Amino acid sequence: MLSPKRVKFRKIQRGRIPGAATRGNRVAFGDYGLVAMEPMWITNRQIEAARIAMNRHIKRGGKLWIRIFPDKPYTKKPAETRMGKGKGAPEYWVAVVKPGTVMFELGGVDKSLAERAMDLAGAKLPIKTKFAVRADYELGV
Repeated sequence: MLSPKRVKFRKIQRGRIPGAATRGNRVAFGDYGLVAMEPMWITNRQIEAARIAMNRHIKRGGKLWIRIFPDKPYTKKPAETRMGKGKGAPEYWVAVVKPGTVMFELGGVDKSLAERAMDLAGAKLPIKTKFAVRADYELGV
């Protein structure tokens, strides 16, 4: 699973996810990308499940880039615990994803294979996603 080696603060506040992505919103490394259409926290397990689904479909033929990283700790108090007594312990890690963020990229495979692999990966994620082609970004569409 993806998780940071070390962080400055062990627990952080939840916060909000306003607006659209201004960074990480272009297909930069591969030829095809999977773009988020909704704001959401994506867990390290969801990222891993999507990665495995894509790799299995492309049969490790092309190159895969993971453009998001779970660097935000999600804390949770134990079940049947009374209110108070401080913030819960970190349970897992999440990546903050805004609409327009390119989450995964593929290169070295043909378009139909990449589109099917991205569809399989999108099915593992809790948000709506769309398939993006690098040429669209180069044209300024």
